[in-house]
Amino acid sequence: MFNHYKGIGHIAVYTADMDTSISFYEKIGGKLEKRDGVATPEGEKKLALVAFGGFVVELIQAPTTMPMKEGNIPHFAVHVDDLDAAAAEIQAVGVNTFIGAEKKVLPNTFGGLQNWFFTGPSGEQIELLQML
Repeated sequence: MFNHYKGIGHIAVYTADMDTSISFYEKIGGKLEKRDGVATPEGEKKLALVAFGGFVVELIQAPTTMPMKEGNIPHFAVHVDDLDAAAAEIQAVGVNTFIGAEKKVLPNTFGGLQNWFFTGPSGEQIELLQML
């Protein structure tokens, strides 16, 4: 059971200015891997993946103003090799806090991915992430 986990996928961080944040992480040794965007009803959500210190930071600039204060890490992602099987195993042990009725498939985001978020006991969001 739970043999689908492959490691941490990324740690997401909200940013008020994507270019400033990318520049900051590059200045302290990070390397921009990919930039992308996702259309939302409010406008484009800007995304970037920056490799930094042995893990990946996903920078997120929302099209609307986000509160910038302590706790700007909205979720962490766990890479899985089979999203459907991993979600089924989590649901089988009684976790019923999945956000949305089903996974999201985003074939054009970062080269293709599917994900499904659920919440932990303190409201933290955990993303199951499978790259396509």
